[in-house]
Amino acid sequence: MRTAQVSRNTQETKISVSLNLDGTGQSKLATGIGFFDHMLDQIARHGLIDLEITAEGDLHIDGHHTVEDVGITLGQAVAQAVGDKKGITRYGHSYVPLDEALSRVVVDFSGRPGLAMDVKFSAGMIGALDTQLVFEFFQGFVNHAGVTLHIDNLKGHNAHHQCETIFKAFGRALRMALTPDPRSAGVIPSTKGCL
Repeated sequence: MRTAQVSRNTQETKISVSLNLDGTGQSKLATGIGFFDHMLDQIARHGLIDLEITAEGDLHIDGHHTVEDVGITLGQAVAQAVGDKKGITRYGHSYVPLDEALSRVVVDFSGRPGLAMDVKFSAGMIGALDTQLVFEFFQGFVNHAGVTLHIDNLKGHNAHHQCETIFKAFGRALRMALTPDPRSAGVIPSTKGCL
């Protein structure tokens, strides 16, 4: 079982993440930001990752620290659960539409953190989530999961749809990349011999 439990406690946030990469997509989420919980649920359901996240943050200021720190803690948990990466597919990609919106996400469990994100949200807020914080979430994730991640919103004029396609595609790309490759069982998928 590829599982992990990670906590992060600072003067700004108190975060707990528990996950199972070989789950069925069950989630229990409480970050204090409803739309953010909805997006984290997309990762769980479409990534088939069982995911529990609780977050207490300084939401009286804004959502920045909470969203970023959830990304950091989730990245740490994924890195811990995936371990030495032997036998994983390594690369994953997905295109996901929702009505007029279409997004593409590509991930590489390379061990090299990198984020390239091209998204022009049509609104500054979706519910209580500042759309600028979507970048901060993924930046925190890649830095601590050690992945290269490309996110492109190719079409869309409804910010809710834009964001949802991104998180759904991210979940599906993770699922593909983390799926064990039976032809490479016990092998690290790199000519370097390490990731």
